Amino acid sequence: MANLIVVGTQWGDEGKGKIVDLLSETADLIVRFQGGHNAGHTVVIGQERFVLHLVPSGILHAGKSCVIGNGVVVDPGALIEERAGLEKRGIRVRGRLSVSDRAHLIMPYHRAIEKESEKLKGARKIGTTGRGIGPAYADKMARIGIRMADLLNPDLLRQKLSLNLSEMNYFLEKLYKVKKIELEPVLKEYLEYGEQLKDCITDTARLIHLAMEDGKHVLFEGAQGTHLDVDHGTYPYVTSSSATAGGACTGAGVGPTRIDGVLGIAKAYTTRVGSGPFPTELKDDTGCRLQEIGKEFGATTGRPRRCGWFDALLVRTAARINGLTSLAVTKLDVLDECREVKIAVGYKLDGRPLDEIPTDIEKLERCEPVYETLPGWMRPTGGVTEYEKLPAPARKYIERLSDLTKTRIDLISTGSKRSETILLRNLFA
Repeated sequence: MANLIVVGTQWGDEGKGKIVDLLSETADLIVRFQGGHNAGHTVVIGQERFVLHLVPSGILHAGKSCVIGNGVVVDPGALIEERAGLEKRGIRVRGRLSVSDRAHLIMPYHRAIEKESEKLKGARKIGTTGRGIGPAYADKMARIGIRMADLLNPDLLRQKLSLNLSEMNYFLEKLYKVKKIELEPVLKEYLEYGEQLKDCITDTARLIHLAMEDGKHVLFEGAQGTHLDVDHGTYPYVTSSSATAGGACTGAGVGPTRIDGVLGIAKAYTTRVGSGPFPTELKDDTGCRLQEIGKEFGATTGRPRRCGWFDALLVRTAARINGLTSLAVTKLDVLDECREVKIAVGYKLDGRPLDEIPTDIEKLERCEPVYETLPGWMRPTGGVTEYEKLPAPARKYIERLSDLTKTRIDLISTGSKRSETILLRNLFA
């Protein structure tokens, strides 16, 4: 038995979808533990490309069971649409996907409030996807959230929805000056969602426990990345959930003693979507070229990703926070054309060296990276599956990343396909 958590170590978009898909071949149960449908995991199988938003990537392997845990906020309409899209493409979802009865719902007023709130922030906007994720988590913490189980209790759903709308409509009409949301259409819509999803709503914490007791391999799939974590990220330019390894325990309902390993995913360079500080960002031709070669556009929104050199301080901090047992490096092939590659080994602030990330966001925005420069390899690595067949400078780069992040590298992705991978160790061993 082995229970493994997979987390991003940067600002999300590290390629977790491919890695989880790859590891799902060995896993028995794949569990998504936080986030919402603002995340997009892209998996390429042969000539087909799948973009998953709520359903764990493991669903693409026949016979695997998948769970959406209690730490996820679910837009039931989006989930039903995603399920239908997968089944239309020949991927059986019904009977293989379970959704926690404790998972909170994204409601229409969450989307409306998030949209209007971002408008008011102006230049200080967070850069959200506008899908209602943050307000849904806010209601969860305010103890007024509506959960999956409530879809199966019409009287309770009406009562909760009525109380919430009396407050939310006040904000919409008085503060944001937009139309209020009517009770009956929303109630009818969500009761219909409940009817369509009732067969998969269950106590998933117990389901995961039973799988572990039965000696199954359980894989926990995170969304976003460590530095978008609501507690440990570049606050306030973060997501609204716990995207670190600790979030897997609370977001799935398992104790930390049941976890055997934590795999961090890091891109061979760094990207960020939306607003927020980004010390190694490249605003020159190199940054544009990385964006172009790496196809750095959001899987969910299509927004372009800002690109920069690998930030070892960022990943080393993630290794500490998550207690990483190993690291996977993705998109190595994107750097093939670079004559030289740079790694940020630390920061400078007002001329002073820093080896920790400042909590003060204004200080972080003023930080300058301290670079170490290595020779590029100027040879294709795309599709290489054996470490020894990588060009010597590429191996040196990988080894330097391991040294600087203080983490063993067990997997290297050299392309988007499953087969384009160098696996140095069995992560479920």
